[in-house]
Amino acid sequence: MLRLSSTIGPVDAGMIPLLTRTYEKRTGIKIETEASGTGATLEKAKSGSFDLVIVHARALEDKFIADGYGINRRDFLYNDFVILGSDDDPAGIRGITDTASAFAKIANSKALFVTRGDQSGTHVKEMEVWAETGVHPNSAENDWYITFPKGNLGNTQTLLFANERGAYTLMDRATYLIQKENITLVLLTEKNEMLLNFFAAIQVNPQKFPNVNADGARAFVDWLCDEEAQMLIKNFEAEKFNEPLFFPNSAEWNAKTPKAPSV
Repeated sequence: MLRLSSTIGPVDAGMIPLLTRTYEKRTGIKIETEASGTGATLEKAKSGSFDLVIVHARALEDKFIADGYGINRRDFLYNDFVILGSDDDPAGIRGITDTASAFAKIANSKALFVTRGDQSGTHVKEMEVWAETGVHPNSAENDWYITFPKGNLGNTQTLLFANERGAYTLMDRATYLIQKENITLVLLTEKNEMLLNFFAAIQVNPQKFPNVNADGARAFVDWLCDEEAQMLIKNFEAEKFNEPLFFPNSAEWNAKTPKAPSV
């Protein structure tokens, strides 16, 4: 058995369940998956109660490894973030391709913005964008900046909350596409390199936690990066939504189809 702690987005989207089901069928190895935001996922893994993690916040990942908790970090898929808001777009960000400029206009207009506020990968990316603007919003000082009180439930619930408020929010494209028919918020800003959203698998370090299934985790990570899993990622729900939800991004895949990540 393998114990996997994964960021919530690709679990809710169905990507991780498809990958783990396929692997179980191929190998007979059962994978138990627990979903949390990236920050919480990495904190839980520091107890040694998981064999590997799937996360998407590079600064947090690098610290996890530097502190001795993780090894064998491997990129294996990506998608991107988009900025959603009400169709009337009170901050006037529609069509702006510079993400930081769009955030600055939202702050200047004091239009409602919903944040997860939970050190998830989505929240970390949002903070990176705010840092580019020089604006440091927080809910205690800015009534236009709303922290979803249950942000640790993931992007789907955050999006539905933002939709109820008619607020702007930063959201991964897969969640947006899956929920598009259930919301009135619309896509206003997209396709900026800063919004690329890279996911990695990291083994929990067996030297720190001898009881982890290191061999099993390594084999699963190798499979995630190999052609079968990468093709599953490439084709996942692409026909249904007329565009990809995720893109393959392992070193092995990119060596065969070399090009810079794009959306």
